[in-house]
Amino acid sequence: MSEVESNRVSFHGRGGAGNGKPAAAPKSQSAGRHIAIYGKGGIGKSTTTSNISAALAEAGYKVIQIGCDPKSDSTNTLRGNHYLPTVLDSVRGGNKVHLADISATGFKGILCIESGGPVPGVGCAGRGINAAVTLLQELKLFEEFKPDYVLYDVLGDVVCGGFAVPIRDGITDRAYVVTSSDFMAIYAANNLFKAVNKYAPTGGARLGGIIGNGLSAAYSNAIIDDFAARTGVPVAGYVPRALVVSQSELYGKTVIEANPGSEHAGIYRELARHIAENDKLVIPQPLGVGDLRDWARDWGDRVFNLENGAERAAA
Repeated sequence: MSEVESNRVSFHGRGGAGNGKPAAAPKSQSAGRHIAIYGKGGIGKSTTTSNISAALAEAGYKVIQIGCDPKSDSTNTLRGNHYLPTVLDSVRGGNKVHLADISATGFKGILCIESGGPVPGVGCAGRGINAAVTLLQELKLFEEFKPDYVLYDVLGDVVCGGFAVPIRDGITDRAYVVTSSDFMAIYAANNLFKAVNKYAPTGGARLGGIIGNGLSAAYSNAIIDDFAARTGVPVAGYVPRALVVSQSELYGKTVIEANPGSEHAGIYRELARHIAENDKLVIPQPLGVGDLRDWARDWGDRVFNLENGAERAAA
């Protein structure tokens, strides 16, 4: 729950305890604050994005979530897993497309849109983002809907031209990266940092921070903290692995909707609070390929020693 007075919102923290700190109002009430959330496929970026959207909407903000992944499943848990025609499928039909054809209203009034992708085996997977952004601008969606926040959920395995659109062309002014402590997830995050580092100086989005997700090992936070420190990036928050997340998704809902009193609902509210209030954006300093592998090898030795130490202590 939240209190909303004159667009000043207090998010409740973990376990439902409020701290009374108001969230900052968006800079532009007409265009809203546009935020890209990237992450390696399967890392939980859609789950994270949808729960952040749900927390913002719960707090009284007008929210749009745009799925920019060819799987077109970003907004599923905001809509009870119901089918939503994608922008690219609708455009391919050749008929005039209206907003009602490509959108659905989800939890707490969140407007849900999926960009979609090409026919399998044909074309660029990032093309749907270009098509979606162009069409939504033609439909004057942002001027008419007047969102407070627009969240773009973007696949981050490969930052090709299409997937880089939200951070390259001034569509968003900030991005967050979802990662676990696994090497391939961090490798993908480092590549995303390279894209932000390239485009930010010429008007592209800057980085708001890292979101650690699906963390289970005792050393997971430390790995993410060290990587963040070495690349000059703040950590926005940590989301531990938990059954409540999977259970909520099986119901076709976010944790915010299905289990609003849970600890994880509080964690997602804290992430939403951070995104609403944070204006400390950075240009990351990604590690070179060799440096990243050396860093990973060093952590491999440290984890091995920790695990062996734990085994000896148990014996």
